[in-house]
Amino acid sequence: QVQLQESGPGLVKPSQTLSLTCTVSGGSITTNYYYWNWIRQPPGKGLEWMGAITYSGDTYYRPSLKSRTSIYRDTSKNQFTLQLSSVTPEDRAVYYCVREENYSDKDEIRGRYDVWGQGTQVTVSS
Repeated sequence: QVQLQESGPGLVKPSQTLSLTCTVSGGSITTNYYYWNWIRQPPGKGLEWMGAITYSGDTYYRPSLKSRTSIYRDTSKNQFTLQLSSVTPEDRAVYYCVREENYSDKDEIRGRYDVWGQGTQVTVSS
């Protein structure tokens, strides 16, 4: 059974860099054809996709966050990490790491979020 677990600081000071790590157990982050995503939910708001790293190491970022976001992986530890720089109080949210299963459907490639971490609360405050 694949499980995802977020870890990192619950409190970050404004202007600093937030680093969160997702540890994956029960499956490899290099297995075809999964994407590994970071999604967050600010209080009282909807889910916001931040970015992803693929099974092959390619990265994708939300355009509005691209300049501040970096996702990388450590395959030896079966982990992937989110770094979000220059944080502000607007970055306060519950952060989730999420597996995305890519599959073919009538000659189309589609994806679904099939496994979620439990989420970790991050507050930005001085």
